[in-house]
Amino acid sequence: MGTAAGRSLTVTRARMGAWWMRLAVLGVLIAAVATVLVTNSLLTDRFTAATKNRADLRLALYTGNVLSELRRNAIVPQLLSRDPTLIGALNSRDYSSSSQRLISFVEEIGAASLMLLDREGRTVAATDRLRLGSQHGAETYFVEALRNNTTVFSTIRRTSGGYAFTYSRRIESGNEVLGAIVVEVDLAKFERAWAGFTEAIIVTDSQGTIILSTEPRWRGLTEAEALALQTPQNAIERAIRATADWTALPADAYLQGEAVIRSEARLPFRGWRMTSYTTYASVRERVNGVLALQIMGFAILLALVFYFLSRKTASRMVLFQRESAELRALNARLQREIAERERVQATLEVAEQTLAQSSKLAALGEMSAAVSHELNQPLAAMKTYLAGARLLLRRNRPEEALASFGRIDDLIERMGAITRQLKSYARKGGQQFAPVNMGDALASALSMMEPQLRQRKVRIARYLPDAPVRVLGDRVRIEQVMINLLRNALDATKSVRNPEIEVILAAGETATLTVRDNGPGIEDLDALFEPFYTTKQPGDGVGLGLAISSGIVNDHGGRLTARNGQEGGAVFEMQLPILGEETVEAAE
Repeated sequence: MGTAAGRSLTVTRARMGAWWMRLAVLGVLIAAVATVLVTNSLLTDRFTAATKNRADLRLALYTGNVLSELRRNAIVPQLLSRDPTLIGALNSRDYSSSSQRLISFVEEIGAASLMLLDREGRTVAATDRLRLGSQHGAETYFVEALRNNTTVFSTIRRTSGGYAFTYSRRIESGNEVLGAIVVEVDLAKFERAWAGFTEAIIVTDSQGTIILSTEPRWRGLTEAEALALQTPQNAIERAIRATADWTALPADAYLQGEAVIRSEARLPFRGWRMTSYTTYASVRERVNGVLALQIMGFAILLALVFYFLSRKTASRMVLFQRESAELRALNARLQREIAERERVQATLEVAEQTLAQSSKLAALGEMSAAVSHELNQPLAAMKTYLAGARLLLRRNRPEEALASFGRIDDLIERMGAITRQLKSYARKGGQQFAPVNMGDALASALSMMEPQLRQRKVRIARYLPDAPVRVLGDRVRIEQVMINLLRNALDATKSVRNPEIEVILAAGETATLTVRDNGPGIEDLDALFEPFYTTKQPGDGVGLGLAISSGIVNDHGGRLTARNGQEGGAVFEMQLPILGEETVEAAE
């Protein structure tokens, strides 16, 4: 009887142990599912918000670029409609030199093309000589220009695909309409630039029609029609999409079957809007990485729960007999846990390095505006030299034309050096410095700025020492600083009747370059070198020039300072460690 009671007690304890084991396993599973769901929701919200913020910032930069290009070209028809040479050509019907004059204008303003139309709409002069003689009497930009006394903006659908954007204005002498000037704005260059990014970008007009897009087949459609264009999915692709979307927030839209984040910005121009579509790929990768670590941790915990609960169901006699074996097993288990933690730690370190590099590359993407800022001057100089070479070849002066081509080759090398700096930023490594003649670098910078200085009729006063002034550094980056200082001085003297700029190069304990202007001076000296701080009108600059210049000078061991002059205007000083003759010989 006692034996039966003992057996009954043993069975009861076994059943209770089984129930405790099931409850423990169920508790671990519930905790795992709840933790994964909460973590997924929180991290998805956080990473999605960060991705959208970066997309909004890039969209703001893109809208600023497009608006700057449109505003820069809007004033051109008004200026050209008053050009006495063009008015005289329309009056006399002598257009022998009109095309060359338009070519000289397009090199300075950066428009896609210029056309001069007579009163019948026939092209009598153009920067593209293939358009000479073509008829435009029925075109909207010609008809509207003759009807209005203001500049007319037109959007024309091309037969080959895409759109042409033009500003047009009539030309008149007295009360007689002589013809019209048509300026085509090159917005296609932005499509080519956007194509290098992962987002899909569109620009729509006030009617909702897509006029610019990284996807050529979207032009002319509405946004809804463009998003509906996607390849059909088979069953496997639909299953993959269903498993991939469970970690993402409700998608703003689907682009070719893939969920995307939609960001929109308004262009303050004729009701235009710009929209970008960013995929959830980076969000999914980061969230799934954390979830994988959590699931792995719960799997280990569940395995330990099963192990300990199963051990409790064994008899105490077996536990005592195998005490030494348990100790060895515990020791082995401890070693495995230590190894597992070391592996997880190593994985986390690799993940942190990958995130740091990704952040660095993301910063490079956001520096696209700075790259455009630094390449504007070489491009403008190349256009000027190319126009000069073309004119010299027509005049049978090939030797001078070859010299212009040589300058263009130097500018191309300089642009390549600028892009190589960004590549070197994207990876670890230092840069090689060499002796730099500051006088030669200043001459090169002034040569690149020559078209702007000549156009503005700015008086330049240069004061250079007789002996060469040398520093140890990167000549291309030093010239970038000089060009930025000259451009700021040039912009500061826009409202001055007789603009003057003084450039002084002095050698003492340091090599000092001083750039002084007679503009209105600097209002906020404290925020002057901060990124994106600018006093210029919207579209004239993004406020990166001085921030970049300050960083370059600091990298060379020098300092860049600014102050207001005693007699008015702003004074910028770049001080670099000077290079003695002994150091120059050793470096060579």
